[in-house]
Amino acid sequence: MRQYIKELYKRRDLLFYLIISGLKAQYRNTFLGFFWWLLDPFLSVMVYYFLVVIVLGRGSQVENYGAFLVVGLIAWRWIRSVVNSSSRSIVLHSGIITRVYLPKAIFPISVCFSQLINFSIGLLIVAGVLACFRIVPGIQTLWLPVLMLMQLVFLIALSLVIGYVCVFIRDIDNLIHHFMRFWFYSSPVIWAKGRLPERYSWIVDINPVSAYLNSYRNILLYNESPEFAKLIPIVAVSLVVIVAMLYYYSRNEHKIIKAL
Repeated sequence: MRQYIKELYKRRDLLFYLIISGLKAQYRNTFLGFFWWLLDPFLSVMVYYFLVVIVLGRGSQVENYGAFLVVGLIAWRWIRSVVNSSSRSIVLHSGIITRVYLPKAIFPISVCFSQLINFSIGLLIVAGVLACFRIVPGIQTLWLPVLMLMQLVFLIALSLVIGYVCVFIRDIDNLIHHFMRFWFYSSPVIWAKGRLPERYSWIVDINPVSAYLNSYRNILLYNESPEFAKLIPIVAVSLVVIVAMLYYYSRNEHKIIKAL
């Protein structure tokens, strides 16, 4: 496994290329081009704001609901994009993989960093909305890079597992879309934690996404610290999964090639 990690480091130039090409491919041949990096999350916010506030009339139950919504959607968008893209990350590069030896783990990892850049751009939307609501984040904002790093570790672990499994069980890619829809509505993205009946509160407690969403809102909206009591165990488990998956990748690279 040590040799495999060294090989990943040697291929860091390929990693940078995959990150940039992944960003370019996202809106290639579109009229607005890279402007979609800002427009796409903004339109998502407008759709859900219209649904929850205008149609359902529930926004008044949360103070500064527009800001609450945009923070949740931008953070969730990073998770959703990584899961959807990592499921196809290895299969889409089968033409290269079957001809040249490359550490296969580099493909799902590159997806996480590409979407990290997308998330960082989405923070511009967050900043604009906070300004509209006259919300000024305090010194707790200094925790933002730490929180992003913690989420990145979680997503790398998730992408390594999904990328590997989808090579051998292609049906998982179809199921992921339905699972992500359930995960979205079972996470406090567009609703506050207290909205669930008491008997279902355990869903939020065991949901790792909840810890990240609440932590982003704490530091950007409420001038509070992230939920480290929940985040640290998630990151610890994620690191164990990353090490285990890198070991598993290194031992089963030949099986991936055969499956492709």
